[in-house]
Amino acid sequence: MTAPILTEPAPASVPVPTAPAPRRRASTARRTGWLLGALLLLALLALASIAIGARSVAPGQVLHVLLNHEPTSEDWIVVHHSRIPRTLLGIAVGAALGVSGAMMQALTRNPLADPGLLGVNGGAAAAVAAGTALFDLKSFGSFVWFALAGAAVASFVVQLLGGGGGRASATPARLALAGTAVTAVLTAFVNGLILLDPLTLNRFRFWQVGTLAGVDATVLGQVLPFLALGGVLALLVGRPLNALALGDDAGHALGANPGRTRLISLLAITLLCGAATAAVGPIAFVGLAVPHLARHVCGPDQRWIMLLSAVLAPVLLLGSDIVGRIALHPAELQVGVVTAFLGAPLFIALVRGRRIAQL
Repeated sequence: MTAPILTEPAPASVPVPTAPAPRRRASTARRTGWLLGALLLLALLALASIAIGARSVAPGQVLHVLLNHEPTSEDWIVVHHSRIPRTLLGIAVGAALGVSGAMMQALTRNPLADPGLLGVNGGAAAAVAAGTALFDLKSFGSFVWFALAGAAVASFVVQLLGGGGGRASATPARLALAGTAVTAVLTAFVNGLILLDPLTLNRFRFWQVGTLAGVDATVLGQVLPFLALGGVLALLVGRPLNALALGDDAGHALGANPGRTRLISLLAITLLCGAATAAVGPIAFVGLAVPHLARHVCGPDQRWIMLLSAVLAPVLLLGSDIVGRIALHPAELQVGVVTAFLGAPLFIALVRGRRIAQL
C-alpha cells in the first residue's frame, strides 16, 4: 500500500498595506502644487518688479521692451540697465536667504534661528564698517569682497568656538551660543567704530538698512558664483540633515557623518548668507519666517523645505521691494525696512496659529 503523500498547505498570503504609497503620492502632489504655485507667483512679481518704479512702464510696453532691442528708448534703458538686474538680484538674494535660513534652523535645531545666528551678518557688517573707515569704501561693488571676507572669518571663529577649540565636536547648542557671543562682540565693534567716525556712519547706514536700489549687474556677477556654490553644497547635505534631525547617534546609524555634515552646512550658509548680505546688506525676517511657512506646507523633509524656501523667499523679498517703491512714490522705502514690517506679522501668525515644530 502506497503511503499518502503529505503536502504542506500553501502559506496564507500576508496582506501588504497599500495605504502609504497613495499617501506618499498625495503628499508629493501637494508639495509639487505648492511649488508650482509659488513659481507662478514669483514670475508675476518679477514682471511687476520690472514694470513698477519711479517711472512706470505699462505691462504691454514691458513685453515690447523685453522682446525688442531699442537701446535709444528710455523704457529700454530703464528696464535693461536698472529693473532687470535689480529683479534678478532680488530673486538670487531671496533664494539664498531662504535656503540658508532653512539650513540654519535644521543645523542648530533651533526654530528661532536665522542666517545671522552664526555670526555671518555680524562678520559682514564689521568688515564693511572697518573697510569704510580704513580704505574709504564708497560703492556696493567694493563692499562685496570685504563683507564676504568678514562673513567667512566670523563663521570660522564660530565653528572653532563651537567645537571647543578642536577638543570636541561642534553641537547645535555650542554653535548657537558661540554665534551669539561672536555677534555681540562684532555688533559692539561696529557701533563703536561708526560713532567715532561720522563719515563711516553716513556711508555704512545705507548698506546696513538693506536695499536693492542702486545695485547694478556688476554686483550680481560678483556674488553669483558664491551663491551657486553655496546652493550646490546645500543640495548635498539635504539628506544628511534629515538624518541628523533624529539626533547625532541615530543620524550616524543612518549613514550621516555629523561633523562633516555640519562643516559643509556651515560653509554653505557662509557662502549663501555672506554673499547675499554683501550684495544688498542685512535683510531681516526673510530667512527666519519663510522656512517656517515652507515646513508648514511640505512637512519635515529638509530637501523640500530648502526647495520651497528658495522660491517663497524671493516672493517675499520682491513683494516687499515693490511695496517699498509704491509706499513713498516717487521716493522709495528700503526693502530691509519693508521685510521687517511684513515678515514680523507673518512669523507671529505662524507661531500663534500652531506650535513651532521641533527640528
